[in-house]
Amino acid sequence: MFHPPVSPEACPALVLNADYRPLSYYPLSLWSWQDTVKAVFLDRVNIISEYDKVVRSPTFEFRLPSVVCLKSYVKPSRNPAFTRFNVFLRDCFTCQYCGTRSDLTFDHVIPRSRGGQTTWENVVAACSPCNLKKGGAMPAEAGMHPNQKPFAPTLSDLHQNGRHFPPNYLHESWLDYLYWDTELEP
Repeated sequence: MFHPPVSPEACPALVLNADYRPLSYYPLSLWSWQDTVKAVFLDRVNIISEYDKVVRSPTFEFRLPSVVCLKSYVKPSRNPAFTRFNVFLRDCFTCQYCGTRSDLTFDHVIPRSRGGQTTWENVVAACSPCNLKKGGAMPAEAGMHPNQKPFAPTLSDLHQNGRHFPPNYLHESWLDYLYWDTELEP
């Protein structure tokens, strides 16, 4: 069976904290093969699993790591960052007004022109048509109320929602370190 050559760029490494959990799930903590090799040579990580892909220099041959674990524990942030991606993830990549999943942007429930702040408690995912329709109106004026009241999510909230939106690519060597707190089938 013929296998076309795999570029090293197609070989990111899953990065685990010293407790063998990913540094982050959303986005998944991945390093390029170059950053991973550098961390190995600087003795900052242990190699847990490797790809079949080998990189060579004139004097050295090295299998690319697919999973690495930090030697020093990095304390995770207690609160998720307030980012566009995390707002979308909190709201399950769904417009909070009409339920569509396309053409997403975000909306200030209380418009900024009316004193609304750019905070977890005032921003929701919204499709462009709904955002334009609501404009600078208050929810009652526009007759548009979010399906879910906006809130500051916990890391657990985002982790739970993220299970419904796995990354496009998961190498088989990563699966033992992802989603291991899910319920097992009988």
